[in-house]
Amino acid sequence: MVHYMIEFRFHGYANKYAERLIYEVARKFRIKGITRKKAAPHIILFGPFTTSYEKKMVSEVINIAEKYTLVPFKVKKFNFFDNATNKAIYLDTEPSEELKQLRYELSNRLRKITNTKSSQDRKNKNKFHFHAPIAFKDINKKFNQIWNYLKEKEEMDIDVNQYLLRITILKDGKFLCEYDLLLKRRLNRIQALSKHIYRQTIDTLKKEQECYKYKKIHIKKRKD
Repeated sequence: MVHYMIEFRFHGYANKYAERLIYEVARKFRIKGITRKKAAPHIILFGPFTTSYEKKMVSEVINIAEKYTLVPFKVKKFNFFDNATNKAIYLDTEPSEELKQLRYELSNRLRKITNTKSSQDRKNKNKFHFHAPIAFKDINKKFNQIWNYLKEKEEMDIDVNQYLLRITILKDGKFLCEYDLLLKRRLNRIQALSKHIYRQTIDTLKKEQECYKYKKIHIKKRKD
């Protein structure tokens, strides 16, 4: 049975910070749970799940994503899941209302055509836990050491607005496609890895941010 996942991946400084941290912890404590494959700091939006309607699933994701452009969030601090058999340490995330609503719409639409494996997917808008894994699977015996190490270095200087740029759909852990919220287009793997297209995304993000600031200033002036 094929398994799918819908996530968004960090970019810019947040991505570099999280990726460096993942490999630093893996080397220092000789763990491999998250680095068996190339680490891609991410937050899961839906899944893992199975479905017999791949094309419809992709279409539903794109139809929802098309309605969003600026979707901010903040990376806040370290936290952990204290599961009895599989502990996990992650970067805690403060979602914006836009991010919470986007995830909620995905869940409502996709649960009708999929069989999700995650209880998180059934949670309402304010109960879903957005988080980016740093270490898991083989950390149980070393959990206290890793946790103390991270808490000692918890500067978390990325407590600034980050933005969800693209929504990624994985199929059995491999890239299926992405949707770029800023460019309003579906990307295949080659396009998603293109530095030229990524630059277009970032340029569009900057323009959208300027427009947003401009609107806020003028709304404030009218109120004053």
